[in-house]
Amino acid sequence: MDNLTSEQRRKNMQAIRSSGTKIEVLLAKALWQKGYRYRKNSAKIIGKPDIVFKKYKIVIFCDSEFWHGKDWAKNKKKVKTNKEYWHLKIENNIKRDKIVNKQLKKDGWTTLRFWGKDISKDLDGCVKIVLRTINTQLKKYRKGHRADKVI
Repeated sequence: MDNLTSEQRRKNMQAIRSSGTKIEVLLAKALWQKGYRYRKNSAKIIGKPDIVFKKYKIVIFCDSEFWHGKDWAKNKKKVKTNKEYWHLKIENNIKRDKIVNKQLKKDGWTTLRFWGKDISKDLDGCVKIVLRTINTQLKKYRKGHRADKVI
């Protein structure tokens, strides 16, 4: 049985956002302060990534542990109410994330996914991963676009 009233549950669910979440804002601000410019929640790209570096073909997703099923095999037992609904919902989210990753890779994008707790606890580490990925993409770009002929 739910320990919240239906009104309390409704308010809790209304407060959940798909964009502009605390973890997304935290990572985005850290990257902005480092001088990196990006697009947020681009609907033009499959999966509507939280942060997009179009120039480098890098997309970043800031995933919350519950909605995206971190350690789902273990954590699915913690769901106490409306189990059938939540199990199906989270498992479909996990499947969708895999499909999105596969399609983005096929389209030439590099995908980074960070768990919310990782961003909260180790923001610098997450930023370093993003910057390392940008540098890798820059090297690939420069290597692949060298001028072979001098005009």
